[in-house]
Amino acid sequence: MKHIPSTQTDFVIEREFDAAPEAVFHAWSDPEAKRRWSDCHTEHTTEYRLDFRPFGHETHRVAYPDGRIQQIEKVFFDIEPARRIVFAYDIQLDARRLSVSLVTVEFFAHKRGTRMVYAEQLTYLDGHEDRAERIRGTQEGLDRLGREIARG
Repeated sequence: MKHIPSTQTDFVIEREFDAAPEAVFHAWSDPEAKRRWSDCHTEHTTEYRLDFRPFGHETHRVAYPDGRIQQIEKVFFDIEPARRIVFAYDIQLDARRLSVSLVTVEFFAHKRGTRMVYAEQLTYLDGHEDRAERIRGTQEGLDRLGREIARG
């Protein structure tokens, strides 16, 4: 079998919200709120679990109509309420691991409420690469987060 080297990339997305850091953090930590804004495949999701604590896990499994199965597994490493979340996650498609990421999310009090900084470092495996799609999907999720926070 030919060895295909992994590739690495990173990106940072900043958002400002008209809510206190505690409210923004709550949208990340509450299982129902998190599912509402982070699940972009709601009609195909077959499993979602969130155990939001250090070394806790988040699982998101999607069964697409064409039979493909996508699974995302997260592990939380550092959680400082209303300040910081650090987690790692992998994405698998049909049991083939596509990528592994390390993410840091920080919350800063700001004149309008909260400035949130999302920083992701990715390793793509075995020739897979979807940086533009990953950034777009993350931005869309953070847009949904903004709507979730605005709903209160």
